[in-house]
Amino acid sequence: MSKEFLVSRSEQKVQTRQRILEGAGRGFRKAGFGGIGVDGLAKEAGLTSGAFYVHFDSKADAFRESVAQGMAELRGGVLYFQEKHGRAWWAEFVRFYLSAKRTCDLSESCTLQTMPAEVARSDEASRTTFEEALRDVAQAIVDGPTSPSAPRDIGAACAALSSLAGAVTLARAVGSGAFAEQIAAGTEHALLGASGGKSRSKPVS
Repeated sequence: MSKEFLVSRSEQKVQTRQRILEGAGRGFRKAGFGGIGVDGLAKEAGLTSGAFYVHFDSKADAFRESVAQGMAELRGGVLYFQEKHGRAWWAEFVRFYLSAKRTCDLSESCTLQTMPAEVARSDEASRTTFEEALRDVAQAIVDGPTSPSAPRDIGAACAALSSLAGAVTLARAVGSGAFAEQIAAGTEHALLGASGGKSRSKPVS
C-alpha cells in the first residue's frame, strides 16, 4: 500500500470528521441537544449514522466538540477584527455581532448565543469544555489592541459577551421589527457609549 494512498485516506478521514462536526453544530444550534438524534446529525452532514460512529463515540461527544469548535470560531472572529481594524476593532466587532449574528439563520448563529443553556443541562465534561473556551475568548478580547470602550479584564469581557449574546437572543425572539432594532441599538450604546462613534442605528422610542 503506497504512502500516497495512506496520506489520502488519512486526509479523507479528517475531512469527513470535520464535515460531521460542522453538520452537528448546525443541528445542535437549530434543535438543541435533546431535539436532534444521531440520525439527524448525520443527515446534516449528508452521511449515515454508521459513518457518524466511526468518528464520534456518542452524541454527547459530538456536542462537546461542536461547542469547542464554535467557541474557537468566535475567538478567531475576535482576532480577525483586531488584526483588520486595530484600535477601532471593538466598535466594529460589536456592530457586526449585533447585525449579522442577529439576522442570520439560527443554524449559522453564534455558539455563544445558542449553546450555553444546552451546555448547562449537559455533562461536566461539556461544561468544562465551554468554560475553558469562554475564558480563551475573553482573554483574546483583553489582550487585543487598546480600543475605546473595549473590556480590559476577564470579568468585563464576559459581561460584554453576555450583553451581546443576550441582545441577539432577545432581538431574535421579538422578530425583525422596530423593537429588535431598539434592543440592538440600546446594547450598542451601552457597550460603546459616545466613544463608539456613529451608531449603526438609533434607539426606537
